[in-house]
Amino acid sequence: MAITDILSTKDIESALSSCQAADSFNYKSFFSTVGLSSKTPDQIKKVFGILDQDKSGFIEEEELQLFLKNFSSSARVLTAAETKAFLAAGDTDGDGKIGVEGLIVTKTRISELLCIKLQKRKSNYHIVAWLLLVS
Repeated sequence: MAITDILSTKDIESALSSCQAADSFNYKSFFSTVGLSSKTPDQIKKVFGILDQDKSGFIEEEELQLFLKNFSSSARVLTAAETKAFLAAGDTDGDGKIGVEGLIVTKTRISELLCIKLQKRKSNYHIVAWLLLVS
C-alpha cells in the first residue's frame, strides 16, 4: 500500500512544502496539513504501518529521521533536533521508539498532540495512542 492510497497527493505536497527548510518541521502542523485529521483510526493504523519500515511494530529513531521520505522520496531527512523533538512526543517510556496500536484523530482543527502509553500487564505489549486533540 502506498501513502497516496490514504492521503491526497495535494495535501502531501502542501505539508512537505511547509517544512522544506532545515529545522522547520513541526509534527503537529504536518499531521494537520497532510490530512490525518480527516482519516479513520483504521486508515491511520495503515499510515503507521507504512512509517514502520522494518515492520517491528515500532518506529525507531532511524525510521523517524526518514519520516518525510515516506511521503516523497525527494523530501529531506529530518534534522537531529527535529527527530528528537518528534520522538519525545511519542516515546513515553524512554526506550527510543514509538509503538502504536492506533492513532485516534478528530476530524476538526488540530491544536495539540498528546501521547499516552498504555501497557497490558501480562504480555508486556506496549501501545502508544497518539491523540490529536482539537480546540
